[in-house]
Amino acid sequence: MQTILVTGGAGFIGGNFVHMMLEQDEVRILNLDKLTYAGNLDTLAGVMQHPRHQFIEGDIGDAELIPRLLREHAVDAVVNFAAESHVDRSIDGPADFIQTNVLGTFNLLDAARAYWAGLDGGRKTAFRFLHVSTDEVYGSLGPTGRFTETTAYAPNSPYSASKAASDHLVRAWHHTYGLPVLTTNCSNNYGPYQFPEKLIPLMIGKAMAGEPLPIYGDGGNVRDWLYVGDHCRAIARVLEAGRPGEVYNVGGDSERTNLEVVDTLCALLDEALPDSPHRPHSQLKQFVTDRPGHDRRYAIDADKLKTELGWAPQETFETGLKRTLHWYLANQDWSRRVTDGSYRGQRLGAH
Repeated sequence: MQTILVTGGAGFIGGNFVHMMLEQDEVRILNLDKLTYAGNLDTLAGVMQHPRHQFIEGDIGDAELIPRLLREHAVDAVVNFAAESHVDRSIDGPADFIQTNVLGTFNLLDAARAYWAGLDGGRKTAFRFLHVSTDEVYGSLGPTGRFTETTAYAPNSPYSASKAASDHLVRAWHHTYGLPVLTTNCSNNYGPYQFPEKLIPLMIGKAMAGEPLPIYGDGGNVRDWLYVGDHCRAIARVLEAGRPGEVYNVGGDSERTNLEVVDTLCALLDEALPDSPHRPHSQLKQFVTDRPGHDRRYAIDADKLKTELGWAPQETFETGLKRTLHWYLANQDWSRRVTDGSYRGQRLGAH
């Protein structure tokens, strides 16, 4: 049975990955999370008592904890989701992003290198370190073109700069020390268990409450939207069959402007909540001052992942968004519990 150390496994993407992997009989999950505001045990409510899941509250920057976990649990692979991940929060307070995303990744890599070096035979050959990153490291695109795995890095926010630094560390630990690493760079994720500061769950919550729906700038910023279940399947496939040292871009083939996202969501809300006093929900839209340094467009070329490993997204933007909306409508208590008074939908990153 394969034992996977999942870091950040109580967060949005990590939590979805843990749920998905535990559906397989041959996998044991060691789940490490610091439980900051975006990491919440409510996300793991359905698996906390699972016999093949063990949760540890801890920090990837803990130089004593990580080597002990690797050794005591005979870990076969590390999947690193642990990161501070919200651009607006990185504008308000970049220090936490450097601490977790750069120094934390360094500690995790160095502990994994020492552990891997001491493995024997087949276990050493099979060991993998998969680092989950973002398309934001590539900077901003014009109206045409897509990011590929060879696109030069040009991060424009403290968040993307910290993730770019961690990506470079992962690459260096492979080329210098031979650590069998894999890196995935994904487009914008959405789906169940996403903390309500991000665009889609934030808009759902505000629309249901009849509050203004704040749209940055002219609403024309473009993102390639990726349903989190499709992303998790991509990560599992890369972990299974990816070539060590390689980078794989993961995208949803679903480019939309922020305004298109909000308009689609408003239409779905009108359909799902025919008795809402706030219909049509589109009347709640409000354009606000743009985010400082807001990248205009991201778009992912995932052809390498599709061609080499046979992955493809199963959800369109419309089907994925409908699934997401109905999950939030059915799990309003989850949203209330995870916000817990620390985040009330206020504007972040206005600088």
